[in-house]
Amino acid sequence: MSNIFRDRVLGSSNRHSQSQSIMQQQPVYQVEDLPSPFGDVGTNISDSELRETAYEILVAACRSTGTRPLTYIPQSEKADRGPTMAPSASLQRSLTSSAASRVKKALGLKTSSSSASKRRGGGGESMSQGRVKKAVTVGELMRVQMRVSEQTDSRIRRALLRVAAGQLGRRIESMVLPLELLQQFKSSDFPNLQEYEAWQRRHLKVLEAGLLLHPHLPLVKTVTEAQQLRQIIRRALDKPLETGKHSESMQVLPSVVMSLACRSFDGSVSATCHWADGFPLNLRLYQMLLAACFDINDETSIIEEIDEVLELIKKTWLILGLNQMLHNLCFSWILFHRYVATGQMENDLLFASNNLLMEVENEVKEIRDPAYSNVLSSTLSVIFGWAEKRLLAYRDTFHSGNIESMQSVVSLGLLSAKILVEDISHEYRRKRKEVSVTCERVETYIRSSLRAAFAQASFILSAYYLWI
Repeated sequence: MSNIFRDRVLGSSNRHSQSQSIMQQQPVYQVEDLPSPFGDVGTNISDSELRETAYEILVAACRSTGTRPLTYIPQSEKADRGPTMAPSASLQRSLTSSAASRVKKALGLKTSSSSASKRRGGGGESMSQGRVKKAVTVGELMRVQMRVSEQTDSRIRRALLRVAAGQLGRRIESMVLPLELLQQFKSSDFPNLQEYEAWQRRHLKVLEAGLLLHPHLPLVKTVTEAQQLRQIIRRALDKPLETGKHSESMQVLPSVVMSLACRSFDGSVSATCHWADGFPLNLRLYQMLLAACFDINDETSIIEEIDEVLELIKKTWLILGLNQMLHNLCFSWILFHRYVATGQMENDLLFASNNLLMEVENEVKEIRDPAYSNVLSSTLSVIFGWAEKRLLAYRDTFHSGNIESMQSVVSLGLLSAKILVEDISHEYRRKRKEVSVTCERVETYIRSSLRAAFAQASFILSAYYLWI
């Protein structure tokens, strides 16, 4: 089935050679609000709070692994380099990448060399290449893409340096990041008390979500540490925690948090802390990271530096409990959702989502993980429902202005249906009937669309004869 629409070589499709007149005729669709297949995190934590937490995890993971840690340039240093190093020009893109993106080629996404050259315009043209390379790093690009201020970024790195200095050799997977950050700062480290209290509440809500609401291992009601943590969080939401050495809450909090985070299936103390790898918290955090692959100035465009950005993002897998299979599924959803949420204007996003779903199809045959199966089912159900709604009356859905997208919509619908059937067969351990799901669905779409067209024509004729 996956070969039905694979008659074109990825990255060299003639989709991109269509005339501009047809592209300009493409209508603007009403933006749809699709339900998230990942579920609700709870704790009233906002997207901006999840985004900042995801960025903290990214910075910590990149400092803990690899030979190229993220770096940042203080504002004072940028000022010393002269007016040509204005943040608005130097922070928007990493200008050192010149090779064509392997990820874009694999997904069938077109490159945007013209838009990249535009971003180099203005003040950037007067800068030497050497100075550009020093000013802009992949880490700086991620900071801008995730809408994190330089002040916040500097504070995160300062805290991680303090942790590293006090606990030499300790790896990121053996610590609970929100707990470490709570222990490093006081209200005097923030511009005002309100910002500090909001920062503290965010970390407490993350601890609640990761250790109490969506733990890696199910909680037993008799776990006293869970009750203690709930009480600390409840009191802190009414009155901010005191972080001094003599604070009762801060004396109890570390032992309680570490006890909950280091639980294991066999009852022993795990060397790895589990605080952000429970579903759906880990997927929502990863969703925030993957959103950084889209240009903040053009929400339908994938950045040219996606290869380097994904390389950094994948460093968070250990903390978030993810792997390549979950990455493919999440990224496919992100691309699909962005296509729908932006008015269905950029067909490349739909095409790329479909290509990733083909990878999911190949991987799902070997998966027997109930958690992955649940995420797979909820994600594909939303995609399938969206595609089927359009295909059941495809004569009304597609026309000369958007006919190019029909291939990907059909493929998404058929792929989703086939994977869902295979997943259910595996779940109930029964032999699936040798029936072509794709043929059944295609026949259903054709019959349904013909019935809709016939009913519409009959209505028009009836109205005409009544009129005359």
